[in-house]
Amino acid sequence: MKEITLYTTLGCHLCDQAEVMLNQLIDKQLVSDCTLSLVEISEDDRLMDLYGIRIPVFALKDNELGWPFDLTELQNWINAARK
Repeated sequence: MKEITLYTTLGCHLCDQAEVMLNQLIDKQLVSDCTLSLVEISEDDRLMDLYGIRIPVFALKDNELGWPFDLTELQNWINAARK
């Protein structure tokens, strides 16, 4: 099972949209063997520096996908990053 990290913060409506998009892909079985891990960036100064103006950002292995992206781009990124 591959863990996809979503860097997020409370009240980020784009982060909420990104989470919904990933769950849609999982529910429709367009991506498989993936779990989602949410990381709250506001609790870590280093993460705030890295992601504060870029969230939502997905990470899988050494690959990142930052906003903006659509459902197809997210699916393609996951499939490419999993290899």
